[in-house]
Amino acid sequence: MIWINHHRLFNHIKHTDTGLLLLNLLLLLLIVFVPYPTALLAQQYAAHPGERYAAVLFNGTYFFMALCFNLLWRYASYHNRLLGKNVDQHAVAAISRQYLFGPTSYIITLGLTWISVPASLILNLILALFFAVPARQPRKALQIDTQEPRELTSNDS
Repeated sequence: MIWINHHRLFNHIKHTDTGLLLLNLLLLLLIVFVPYPTALLAQQYAAHPGERYAAVLFNGTYFFMALCFNLLWRYASYHNRLLGKNVDQHAVAAISRQYLFGPTSYIITLGLTWISVPASLILNLILALFFAVPARQPRKALQIDTQEPRELTSNDS
């Protein structure tokens, strides 16, 4: 699901600069780190379900990844700096709205770890599903103009 989001962003990002490359490198570093806290969590949770530290590392990794996704997207989409020339502005706005929930939701998940490890993992799964689904565009953006095209007349100018 992480790669789906990454791919979805780069469908809109068509230009690059050093800042984007560095932010993308940081994000990719976190993405390739994910298997470590995942394996640690599986091992530790099976042996000691009451231990929180593996879950803190796991949920903390996702929090920092959400921050990186946001930084990368905001950097690229700011004034369409690095987006394609004919980018769908409604899709850009929908992604930006969806990404607003990321860091806040994952910090809540991280805090929830101290109360209930299973609840934090369930919330993390729900967030993964939320971000796997493409951002919805507002209903106004989905409406199609049904008026028939007409020719311009001299009165229109």
